[in-house]
Amino acid sequence: MIAAGVGVRFLPLGLPREVVKYAGSVMWGAMVYGLVAFVRPAARPIRLAAVALAVAVLVELFRLVHTPGLDAFRLTLAGQLLLGRIFSVWNVLAYAIGIGLAAALDAGTRPPTGRRRSIADALDSPGAADIAFEPTRGNIKIRPADFS
Repeated sequence: MIAAGVGVRFLPLGLPREVVKYAGSVMWGAMVYGLVAFVRPAARPIRLAAVALAVAVLVELFRLVHTPGLDAFRLTLAGQLLLGRIFSVWNVLAYAIGIGLAAALDAGTRPPTGRRRSIADALDSPGAADIAFEPTRGNIKIRPADFS
């Protein structure tokens, strides 16, 4: 997700200006949703989306804070990618779109019970070590000891 967002922004792909400008923000919003879902995998997608949107709005509002050190960091590539440079309501809308798309994808891929499969669920299901393998009983007429 990060590589795709950076690629859309910085590679000369010939995309329209609006796509280049906001596709990275849409992907950034989806990434925030993914990080929140990683921390709380059993939470419902609507709750994850609300938390992700709150985080995204707070990060965007943080762009209104200016100090000499922050402004110097914002001029670097890392500062542009992590903090951004200027506040934009349009970025918040793009984040919301990315978060909504990620939440819809998450909700559509969850099991019907609404729960994500956790590591504990995977460990409780039978694996190769739990299955009793019985050799087939065939008619063996010559045994290895008979070859001598």
